[in-house]
Amino acid sequence: MTESTDDILTRPLGVPEAEAPEQTGGRFGRLVASARKPRVAAGFIAAALLATAGLVLALGDPRGGEPRAEARITLREPMSRSAPAAPAAAPQVAAALPAPPSLQRSAEEVETASGVTVVRPAGSGPSDAVVIRVPPPTAPRLAAAPDPRISETGRHGLMPKLGEGRVRALDVYARNEEPGTGPRIAIVVTGLGVGQAATAGATARLPAAVSLAFLPYGGEAERAAARARDAGHEVFLQLPMEPFDYPDSDPGPQALLTALKGPENADRLAWALARFPGYVGVANFMGSKLMADPAFEPVLREIGARGLGFIDDGTAPKTAAAPLNKAKTPIARAEIVLDATPRAEAIDAALAQAEARARANGFVLVSASGAALSVDRIARWARELDARNLHLVPASVALRGSRDKRVSTAD
Repeated sequence: MTESTDDILTRPLGVPEAEAPEQTGGRFGRLVASARKPRVAAGFIAAALLATAGLVLALGDPRGGEPRAEARITLREPMSRSAPAAPAAAPQVAAALPAPPSLQRSAEEVETASGVTVVRPAGSGPSDAVVIRVPPPTAPRLAAAPDPRISETGRHGLMPKLGEGRVRALDVYARNEEPGTGPRIAIVVTGLGVGQAATAGATARLPAAVSLAFLPYGGEAERAAARARDAGHEVFLQLPMEPFDYPDSDPGPQALLTALKGPENADRLAWALARFPGYVGVANFMGSKLMADPAFEPVLREIGARGLGFIDDGTAPKTAAAPLNKAKTPIARAEIVLDATPRAEAIDAALAQAEARARANGFVLVSASGAALSVDRIARWARELDARNLHLVPASVALRGSRDKRVSTAD
């Protein structure tokens, strides 16, 4: 005889099937009996757990049992403080804490308002470290540019002109020679206005008596020249001209060429002269072939007729067949190119040579490029000039004033 598994499990031991008591309690009893089955009991337990979890999520705190606290933060109005008394004398160097964004001003605004030159490392922003050069109160200030007395509007923009009474840009925009004794050395640094980092470095690091020459290219040339003048440097315009190895060496667009007719070169000269205001004269950029050609004579005449001087930076070999200067335009040629060999020891040796020549002749005009190495060596050298009884003067001294200050004269 076979028995169902349920009967075997639920019948009391030792009690025959016929004698097993019947389950009582009716419907409740049957529910109890069903609940005693393992699968049903497990289902009831799982349902109870789910119901409990649902109640906790709906009504309770999921972080129940974790310690916590509440605090109320009240914003108070800042306490008013009385303004500190102004110091008796302004310090030469002042350090300022960063201002809130709403109170910060751009470096350009600060420079324009205070005359402070701010130089940032390449690729850095306003929040990074900066080098600040504050001109001393006694530093000479250059005349504002453009001066309407010596300016006129041409085809390409505003250009210098010779003013009434023969007032010249060479005199108006020049930096005055500061009082001093000893042999004089004038330095003109060329090739600026194109690379912002090099231009800013030369403007900030070099003594204000060093003259700076700017190329007519780039959108920053006018602004860079204005910043240099604000820092006390007199400036020159560099004129791109044809070299002997043209076009292998190309001075750039709008360069003056020997193959062009006179009116074409005149128009290119006018374009260059209108790039920015405030320069005392023109310096060459390349140009070894043009300066040795008769095509340069009308260019030189036009430069002089506009009240400007001309400086040859000495990078091109001097030729005996130079064009005649019939208009007697003020001309000077650099005797030494400091970085003809662009190495630190060679630049230092050239500076020593310039010192020796200044002591022998009383004055020397030298030139250098705006490369970082050249600027660094000149800046280091210039720190000890007073101790060596040497006097740094602007390059315009070679073009104006008494004859003994000129490297070369027009007549």
